Amino acid sequence: MAPRVGLSTVSVYPESSAHAFSYAASLGYDAIEVMVGIDSLSQQTSAIKQLSDHHAMPVCAVHAPCLLFTQRVWGTEPWGKLERSAEMAQAVGAEVVVVHPPFRWQKAYARDFVDGIAALEASTGLAFAVENMYPWRASSRGMEMYLPGWDPSSEDYANTTIDLSHAAIAQSDVILMAKRLGDRLRHIHLTDGTGSAKDEHLVPGRGAMGAAAFLRHLTKVGFDGEIVLEINTRKCKDAAEREADLRESLEFARQHLSVGTP
Repeated sequence: MAPRVGLSTVSVYPESSAHAFSYAASLGYDAIEVMVGIDSLSQQTSAIKQLSDHHAMPVCAVHAPCLLFTQRVWGTEPWGKLERSAEMAQAVGAEVVVVHPPFRWQKAYARDFVDGIAALEASTGLAFAVENMYPWRASSRGMEMYLPGWDPSSEDYANTTIDLSHAAIAQSDVILMAKRLGDRLRHIHLTDGTGSAKDEHLVPGRGAMGAAAFLRHLTKVGFDGEIVLEINTRKCKDAAEREADLRESLEFARQHLSVGTP
């Protein structure tokens, strides 16, 4: 069977998490990933559970609030954020918590991160899927802003996430990264990028990352994790244009997951 194709709530921003559930249900997505962020609904476990029940839409993952603009969501203590993310995931029936590696200035958090993630997985029974990030680039120069590093295949994580937009900035080959990760690859943020220094999160197929070939590779190797569309629709002029982008993304995923690699 093909993997489930989910929708990240951040894909409908600036609309709310409630709208994300509605779009996902009406368009035929299989699941939702909740990005815990500045949308107050995304921070409320009871609200997420009600939305999931109302739309008969399972939550496949919770994305911990570890972005720059969510540094104060659920407090400022990073391990506390991961613990609360785990509590939400358990309450709504998700098996995956997506987490970014620490920023360089979070030295104590970074020092214990690899072992701490393993300990959280052991204590909660959840997969903490560490996401690939990228060097921060100014023209052709890159600055390492993540510790222990931006590439999860370089560390001993049991579960990882590949994000195609982040890989575009890092100029990483996602198929080679997936091969390095092997069965440690648990989660996909399906999107696209052109290789610029911006985190573009384009509709898959509109960038240069070979998203179609990547999906066919996942089919070939029997990937059985979650595939979640995480795209940027902030520039859409209205809800109809946003819905069209979400529909195109879902159709792209289903089309190429159903085609084996020659």
